[in-house]
This record gives sequence, C-alpha cells and structure tokens, in this order.
Amino acid sequence: MANVETPPLTAATIQTTASRPAPEPAALTAAEIAALALSLAHLGAGPQSATARRALRHAFDHLDPGDEVVATTLSTLTAPLDPDTARRARTAAIAITGRLVLRLRYRDAAGRLTVREVEPVTCLVHRDHWYLVSWCRSARAIRAFRFDRMIALEPTDTPARAHLATRYLPFQRRRRVAA
Repeated sequence: MANVETPPLTAATIQTTASRPAPEPAALTAAEIAALALSLAHLGAGPQSATARRALRHAFDHLDPGDEVVATTLSTLTAPLDPDTARRARTAAIAITGRLVLRLRYRDAAGRLTVREVEPVTCLVHRDHWYLVSWCRSARAIRAFRFDRMIALEPTDTPARAHLATRYLPFQRRRRVAA
C-alpha cells in the first residue's frame, strides 16, 4: 500500500466540500449493468451485500421508476439470490472470466430437458429473472438461459472463444440503421 500524505481536515475544508453540488450520476451501459449484476451475485447474502445493493439502487436513480420493466428489473437485480442461483452465477462468472465452456443441463419453457455446451458471454437481469447469455454450440447461435430453469451448470476445461457482451445483450433497444 502506498503512503499518501493528506492535508489536515479543517472546518474550512468541510464547509467548502459540503457546499459543492453532488456530481450527476453517469448513465450505465447494458454491459456495465450486466457486470454489476454478476458482481452482486457473488456477494449472495454476505456482509456487504445489502450495502452494495443499496448503492446499485442509487446508480439507477435517473431511470423512470414508473416504467414497469425498469421497476421489476431493478427489484430483481437488488434482491438477494437464493443459494442455488448464487452458486450457478459464481460458476458462470468464473467461466466468463476464464473463457471456459460450460456444460448446461436445462429445462426449457415447454419442459424439455437438454444438455448443451455453451460459451458464456455475460449474465443479466430482465424483469423477474436472471439469465446466462451464451453462445450455444449445438444451436450455433446466441441464447439467453434463465437461471431458474437450469438443472445443473458445470465448468469444463475446454477454452471458449471471446465474445463481446455488447453484441449479444438481449432486451436492449437496437438502433435502426437507415437504408
């Protein structure tokens, strides 16, 4: 740790600091929100989790709280995860960081059970659900898998290709390109 000399704290310093207006919060990108969500998943119900979730709520103060999608997503994002989902999120985060393929046992909305190998891109929250966004090797396409439908998520030692999260985030508004 570096030694940093700080000037003594005086009443004039406190008055000057207190009279400055607070900086405007910067809007977060979808990729930044995904990264924060994944980081919060690691905290689970740990000692810093409540403080971190409260800070994340402040980061969203500029959003419209009357927007039902925003309100529901924020509520899901800042609620503690159950232990099984938190464990899956940690497994996904390790694979994303290490660029490793995951083996996923998944039950889709129709109840079909599949086993897939996926190249994880990011995790995100939309409305009431957490998702793992991945390149699905069997479908040869990007897919978003709900964490609550995962039966098992297992790491492998197989390297995954790098995928830019910004290219694959679902649920974000796309800009139309004029023809």
